[in-house]
Amino acid sequence: MNKKLTPPDDDEALAQAVRASARQIWQAGLGAFAKAQKEGGTAFTRLVRDGSELQRYAREVEDATETVSRSAERASRRGTSSWNQLEQVFEERVARALTRIGAPAAAEVEALQGRVAELEAQVAELARRLPPADEPEGKPEGKPESEAG
Repeated sequence: MNKKLTPPDDDEALAQAVRASARQIWQAGLGAFAKAQKEGGTAFTRLVRDGSELQRYAREVEDATETVSRSAERASRRGTSSWNQLEQVFEERVARALTRIGAPAAAEVEALQGRVAELEAQVAELARRLPPADEPEGKPEGKPESEAG
């Protein structure tokens, strides 16, 4: 069975646990202080040396990153420039080939499309002006459709 502590006992147990924890923290602090006093000079020197090495390494990494970035940017510019030149040469050659075989240029095709649209509008206007067409031939005049047969 679980034994339940009475409220005064709970307070006393809590106080003892806090005192024990505070004692351990105080002892750890004293131990760290003693160690720092004993190894103070060598530990500080070692930390400065380690910090200097890390700083040197960080500088080297930063320099290498900048070098790679600059190289990538130059390569990208050259690649883009070369691609643009290739595209221009291709377009010029295609245009010359189309001219040689007599293919119309884009502007000529657009002009023709505009002219066709104008002509269609004129034809539609003329069709509206024409009188209605006569009845189709082939039906006998004067006879009802049932007798024509």
